[in-house]
Amino acid sequence: MRPIQLPDTDIVYAIGDIHGRLDLLEQAADMIEAHAGGRSHTVVCLGDYVDRGPDSRGVIEFLMRWDRQGGLVCLKGNHEAMLLDGFGEERAFWLGNGGEATLASYGGEIPREHLIWMQDLPVVARDAHRIYVHAGLMPRLELAEQDEDTCLWIRERFLWAPASALPAHVVHGHTPRHGRKEQPEVPERLAHRTNLDTGAWWTGVLAVGVFDANTPGGPTEILPVRGPPG
Repeated sequence: MRPIQLPDTDIVYAIGDIHGRLDLLEQAADMIEAHAGGRSHTVVCLGDYVDRGPDSRGVIEFLMRWDRQGGLVCLKGNHEAMLLDGFGEERAFWLGNGGEATLASYGGEIPREHLIWMQDLPVVARDAHRIYVHAGLMPRLELAEQDEDTCLWIRERFLWAPASALPAHVVHGHTPRHGRKEQPEVPERLAHRTNLDTGAWWTGVLAVGVFDANTPGGPTEILPVRGPPG
């Protein structure tokens, strides 16, 4: 897997799984702009923009506009992959995992432009100190040896891996709750990885991690965006 290299800026902001919560995404964009205060910055969205929440179409349209303006890197999540696969044999699987809410937000038909945008999303990004990916990495494999399915879907083997098994600090989403993360709305901050999935579509909390581009490790702070529970 070949990652894209993030621009050289002062700050990297990473936004966790959005899942159709346009209300939270709009707040996050405003919060980031105010927090940056004119400093150079890049925003990385960690995937899962669609499904489950009420306004997947609004989220995609917002991100596409932001993407055209620059300063934003959107990574592919497993729900974007499921949506794309949902136009073939995997349709029932996608619909059963939140796809019905996405179709409803689009009135039953997703524009080709939106499908192409999702298809072309990168899977992995990195800066000088960290790797950004939706779900995680296969432990003890070099980044070049990772495959897309692993980056979009992995859970337990990655979540329980020690720092020595990963090539750098990993910033990810995908798993709002597991054995080490019992409170979905609280980001998971470990020495070797940061999990920003806060189950936004039902908790009403979207996490934005703030990373100093010149400092290794996890976020200097977390900006919590709050709205009504789903």
